[in-house]
Amino acid sequence: MRRTVFYCLVCQESATRRNKREGIWVMIDLRSDTVTKPSPAMREAMARAEVGDDVYGEDPTVRELESRVAAITGKQAAVFTCSATQSNLMALMSHCQRGHEYIVGQVAHTYLYEGGGGAVLGSIQPCPLPFNARGELELDEIEAVIKPDDQHFAITRLLCLENTQAGKVLSADYLAGASELAQRHGLRRHLDGARVFNAAVAQEVEIAEICQHFDTVSICLSKGLGAPMGSVLVGDTALIAAARRWRKMLGGGLRQSGIVAAAGLHALEQHVDELALDHARCARLGQALRGMATLPLAEVTATNMLFLSEMVNIEDLTTHLSRAGILISGRRWVLHRDIDDAAIEDIIAACRAFRA
Repeated sequence: MRRTVFYCLVCQESATRRNKREGIWVMIDLRSDTVTKPSPAMREAMARAEVGDDVYGEDPTVRELESRVAAITGKQAAVFTCSATQSNLMALMSHCQRGHEYIVGQVAHTYLYEGGGGAVLGSIQPCPLPFNARGELELDEIEAVIKPDDQHFAITRLLCLENTQAGKVLSADYLAGASELAQRHGLRRHLDGARVFNAAVAQEVEIAEICQHFDTVSICLSKGLGAPMGSVLVGDTALIAAARRWRKMLGGGLRQSGIVAAAGLHALEQHVDELALDHARCARLGQALRGMATLPLAEVTATNMLFLSEMVNIEDLTTHLSRAGILISGRRWVLHRDIDDAAIEDIIAACRAFRA
């Protein structure tokens, strides 16, 4: 059995922390929900997966995953991809041609955190706008940057939103308004829905209610849902056919990928409802931190993220928590399925022992 031993500042003795779901000894990792490990049941599903050559369209498990995600999102078709970065890029390049422009948030993943792929590989110009406090792009600001039909300007082609955005859920009214604005101006609509299941669970709605406002949606399986890799891009049949061609060009044509698609199917069947536990634990942790003068909060979202204030000495806190067996990578803390109730109490105890 793997074991991580650390010196705990909270209890002042050698201690270990056990991940009950995995049956192995690990540290508590708040850096991201991308750090989740496949559960034993997920690994078993992967081992049993029926596979074929997906480039030839012959992997039955991949086909089942794509069909399932298309159905639950209310879309005609879907394509399994290596990552959310690849899925978003495939969407951008399927919607836009060289010299087109997409409107996007200044700190959105599709603009800031995905290597500039749209510009570098697609020759697509981004038009970044600031997010407001609710994670929205203001509708009047979107409308103001839509370019006229003039040879001096790139052609505005696509509106790209993000849900959740830094853990914040976009409201149904906002989605409807943004969708109407885009359609009125002849724009296509893409959603970076890496954590869209978190949004749906937080709002207690079916995921199709969110996806109905977009032409394409990228859905990540390897964050809160706990799969080891993969995303799914959904849209209409013609656009997904184009995206599949881009996937091949981008090196995403996989062979016996049913092994990892099986993990995605298992996550959809078993892990979606459990996202509510991550949200509840985030709220519990946020409530406890609110009473600590040394760890002022900036925000606790309705999903699985909380943010510490800029006033926190993050370097000293990182060192303190690492000695208590807790990993962070800044002021954003992300809850996920590998952090249980006992871990939340350990985090709270370690935070109470922190002295700035």
